[in-house]
Amino acid sequence: MDLGIKGRKAIVCASSKGLGRGCATALAEAGCEVVINGRDAALLETVADEIRRATGARILTVAADVSSEAGRAALVAACPDADILVNNNGGPPGRNFREIDHAALLKGVEANMIAPISLIQTLIDGMIERKFGRIVNITSGSVRGPLPGLDLSSGARAGLTGFVAGVAREVASANVTINQILPGAFDTDRLREGSKGAAARSGKSFDEIWAERREEIPARRYGTPAEFGALCAFLASAQAGYITGQNFLIDGGAFPGAF
Repeated sequence: MDLGIKGRKAIVCASSKGLGRGCATALAEAGCEVVINGRDAALLETVADEIRRATGARILTVAADVSSEAGRAALVAACPDADILVNNNGGPPGRNFREIDHAALLKGVEANMIAPISLIQTLIDGMIERKFGRIVNITSGSVRGPLPGLDLSSGARAGLTGFVAGVAREVASANVTINQILPGAFDTDRLREGSKGAAARSGKSFDEIWAERREEIPARRYGTPAEFGALCAFLASAQAGYITGQNFLIDGGAFPGAF
């Protein structure tokens, strides 16, 4: 399927691995010029080369922390006329809500709410002027079904969701859309590290913890970054112009609800 975005320019935040890389690869496959981002410059260059070889797309790299003003400025400088923005960032570490101090609260909100809003504010007027824009915010399934220990991550991402809900309606007439993807359990380094921690705390092996969590998912498997990226690319497509202000849960059926 031709997504109608060949030649479009995309920024994908935190895209040297995991779900961000899945999105960057899918957009490159669709013919976009993609700016990828991460804090590890060497890893970022390796990933860029791999995506170039696999897709033939032009891939630019920006080694920076998107949580910082300087990092965001570097991203915008690399692609000031982005047509597609995929907001993504690592969440704060899990902990009991009683242990979250003021500094940790600010850091979590900066990374998962303020950073994406700032990039949207900077890039959206150009999208409106060009009459094409696609903004996809990667949030979390925990926004809809909160998980113990992820209160700060869930709260900051829910704050982002609420903030952009009105903005999405304000810019829709200019063919600029804003949507969220809410991932459940995907086979990523982040989830594996979390499972290793759970194994250490429980006395079980990593394989036991990994298998137990997998069996809790109705699909009986973990999601892959490639299928997550495919959804992201569709939401960035020309065909998705009538979809805006929505939250797409992709979790193998784990959320136990009809709506």
